[in-house]
Amino acid sequence: MIDYLFSQYQGYPTYQIFLEITAILFGLWSVWCAKKDNILVFPTGIVSTLIYAYLLWTWSLLGDSMINVYYFIMSIYGWYHWTRKKGEVVEFPISKITAREKTTAVIIFVLTVLFVIIVYLFFDKFTSWASYVDTFITGIFFVGMWLMAKRKIENWIFWIIGDIISIPLYFVKGYTFTSFQYIIFTILAISAYLEWKKILQQKTV
Repeated sequence: MIDYLFSQYQGYPTYQIFLEITAILFGLWSVWCAKKDNILVFPTGIVSTLIYAYLLWTWSLLGDSMINVYYFIMSIYGWYHWTRKKGEVVEFPISKITAREKTTAVIIFVLTVLFVIIVYLFFDKFTSWASYVDTFITGIFFVGMWLMAKRKIENWIFWIIGDIISIPLYFVKGYTFTSFQYIIFTILAISAYLEWKKILQQKTV
C-alpha cells in the first residue's frame, strides 16, 4: 500500500521532496493560524506559497503555480489589511460578505477561469481531465484567498470546496504528500468555519 501511494516519487530529486514537505508544514501552520484568526497566517503562508510556486512551475502545473503566486500577493495585502486599526480597535474584524463583495467574487472567479484557460491553451496544457478541473479550482481558490484577505467568514466555504476537489486531483497528478495535506486542510477549514461562526455569533449577542 505504501509503495503504491509513494511510487510517484521514484526518480524525483531529493531536494524537491524536501521542499514539498517543508511547504506542506508551513501551509498547515498557516491554515491553523487562520483558524485562530492569528496574523501569522500570512508570513507562514508566504513561505509555503513561494516554495509551491517554484515546485509547481517546475512540474509544469501552470494553473497551480499561478494560484500560489496569487496567494503570495494576497498574503501581503491580507497582512496589511488585518493589521489596520482605529485606535486600539481592529478596523476589519471577522464579518460576513456583503452584496457588493458577492458580485466582486463572481467577477474574480470568471476572470480567473478565463485567464487560466487562455494560459493553458497558449502552452497546450489541456492534455487531460485534470487540466479542465484546474481551471475551475483555480477560480475557487482565487476567490477564497481574496475573501480571507478581507476577513470574510465565507472564505472557508470556498477553501472546503477547493480542498475536497484537490485531494484526489493531486493524488492523480502524482503528489501524494500534497494530497494528504489537502485532507488535513479540509478538516481544518471545516473547524475554522465553525470557530469563526461562533465569533460572529458572540458579537451579535
